[in-house]
Amino acid sequence: MTVVVLIAVAEGLRGHLTRWMVEVAAGVFVGNPNARIRDRLWAVLSARVGDGQAIMIEPATNEQGWVVRTAGHDRWYPVDLDGLILIARPRR
Repeated sequence: MTVVVLIAVAEGLRGHLTRWMVEVAAGVFVGNPNARIRDRLWAVLSARVGDGQAIMIEPATNEQGWVVRTAGHDRWYPVDLDGLILIARPRR
């Protein structure tokens, strides 16, 4: 399963994502696209996020079973701590 969270992005970007995933809450999308579709979706999201934020959580073969991608401004970002993915806040 793949989860995408969009914050403060254009409505058109959210509409584009609904072609492949279901919007279960405002800006939260869930679906099961294959790896090729996920990579293409991420390319579109990261290129068109503008001043907003995009987060994609997708399956992986690691201990946690998932990885995270982030794009945008003032975003939290993933940090690998000995194989454990944690999320760090940006410093202000």
